[in-house]
Amino acid sequence: MDAAQIFQRLAELAGAYRDGQAEGGYVTYLPPAELARRLELDRPAPPGDWDEIFRWVELYLRYSVKTGHPGYMNRMWSSANLPSVLGEMVTALSNTSACTFETAPVSTLMEQYLLQAMLDLVGFPKGSGQMTTGSSNANLIALLIARNQASQAKNKGLFAQQELFAFVNCEAHYSFDRAANVLGLGSDHLIKIPVDEHGRMRTDALEAELARVTANGGRPFFVCATQGTTVRGAFDPVAPLLPLREKYGFWLHCDGAWGGPVIFSQKLRAQFLPHLEKADSFTLDFHKMPGTALMCNFLLLRGNMGVLQQTLSAGDETYIFRSEADGSLRDLGTLSLQCGRRVDSLKAFLDWKFYGRAGFAARVENCLSLAEYAEERVQALPELEMVAPRESFNLCFRFCPPAGVDAAALLQAIRSRMQREGRYLVGTGFVGGELAMRFIATNPAIGRPEIDAFLQTVVQSGKTMLAEQAA
Repeated sequence: MDAAQIFQRLAELAGAYRDGQAEGGYVTYLPPAELARRLELDRPAPPGDWDEIFRWVELYLRYSVKTGHPGYMNRMWSSANLPSVLGEMVTALSNTSACTFETAPVSTLMEQYLLQAMLDLVGFPKGSGQMTTGSSNANLIALLIARNQASQAKNKGLFAQQELFAFVNCEAHYSFDRAANVLGLGSDHLIKIPVDEHGRMRTDALEAELARVTANGGRPFFVCATQGTTVRGAFDPVAPLLPLREKYGFWLHCDGAWGGPVIFSQKLRAQFLPHLEKADSFTLDFHKMPGTALMCNFLLLRGNMGVLQQTLSAGDETYIFRSEADGSLRDLGTLSLQCGRRVDSLKAFLDWKFYGRAGFAARVENCLSLAEYAEERVQALPELEMVAPRESFNLCFRFCPPAGVDAAALLQAIRSRMQREGRYLVGTGFVGGELAMRFIATNPAIGRPEIDAFLQTVVQSGKTMLAEQAA
């Protein structure tokens, strides 16, 4: 079988899979042991047998979660846009690393083009940035930049230096906890600030902690304003943090991994992210609401490229990285934590050209509209109740438990039943100590009818389970 035949067979298989995403359940659910038995992963495979290879591909697709199914509501990403799927295939075909211009000339120019487009949108026209493996990586790099700006840690480590402290919303993503560990700050030096009734970081509590740390001889060096918290979707306001930055001199980062794509919509940018252009850094994931194939992230800095190079360039890089004759940078790998870099620019570039800013804006605005509709429906159904007010794209609700019934246990049981039936996969999370079902509508296969069907299934599943318990 030659390459053309292999790709033709793959195209037929991929097309059938993509077109059939909405058929049946979102998954053929099997317990791990039964799934392993059916997959026969230890089955001997004759070398060079393409029929056997395609058997494995078919099995993979048959038992995988169909993220384009309308019942898939679990994560902040869903099925990938077709232009970016094409980009992923071409990237694998060309199989290069986006670390140097000489090995990835087109990718390098595409990444620089996209970075400038995003910098202009955010309001950092003279800034810099890079594409990373995701916002966890981007948040780590932002924290690393801030640490090195505030200390001599790059050269001397954290030994015998003023203690450094970072501050985040207490509902911020756990990537900051991991970053504090990786960077040697320690979890005790990541101060989690209480939130108000909307889930936004309380500025008064932050100011009190900044003053306390300073009075005790510590150095506040980093504050993150989360733009769309993971569970309830709250946006920390930037404006109140600006005078505190002026007073204490910290690096102000905005984690827009989830809510950041509101920058595509002028209306939503003004509503959710005023003053973003005054932050020091910002990150957003293209693989979440915009729908680009996993993974695809942008870390954007208000400062010039020298900040990234000073922070990340280390060791003898002369064997691989080159400069232009005028001394300007041409190899993006020197600005990265990694040596080898995936080519993520092609898939993002194809999506950007196919949908444009207006297309992405419409998608994000539709996500918000669906969240608003879902909230209305929850409030109209007597069996359901909101756990927290909706702040943006996230809806946190639960089945109303009768007296004497454990609300969290019932909610988990409802979710598990829907999952094992292959009907709906939906997330959960705690808000103020209460477990909530977290609905988000990033999946383009979800519309109002699908929301109605989902909520009715939650109601019916809850009633059925209560009846079974009473029997």
